[in-house]
Amino acid sequence: THWKHGGIVGVFGYGGGVIGRYCDQPEKFPGVAHFHTVRVAQPSGKYYSADYLRQLCDIWDLRGSGLTNMHGSTGDIVLLGTQAPHLEEIFFELTHNLNTDLGGSGSNLRTHESCLGMSGCYFACYTSPPACYELTMDYCPEL
Repeated sequence: THWKHGGIVGVFGYGGGVIGRYCDQPEKFPGVAHFHTVRVAQPSGKYYSADYLRQLCDIWDLRGSGLTNMHGSTGDIVLLGTQAPHLEEIFFELTHNLNTDLGGSGSNLRTHESCLGMSGCYFACYTSPPACYELTMDYCPEL
């Protein structure tokens, strides 16, 4: 394809969460010369407030293309299409304003995910969201 896909771009101190995409014909298609993907870690059970989703979309409308994929094949929220100079700003806003982290990508530890557990499943024998949180906190340095 016309896309270079790979880990040559990211945020300072992190090994994952950003999938670098560069077009091999930037002079012909300057609007998508870089079109990086940002993975955002989803909350346990995938419970979102409308306010959180509005804030996330506001960040992406300002710093990205506005294209999203709610829960791609990795389970993360996938924000499609931003330029390298915006990555640190997006990361700062996610971590400081939304209390959210980047998701895992590439050969790094992937993002943990849990089912709804007892909050939404009559057959659940275990409260899985807190377990997912503990695992995430324990393994997050592996990113």
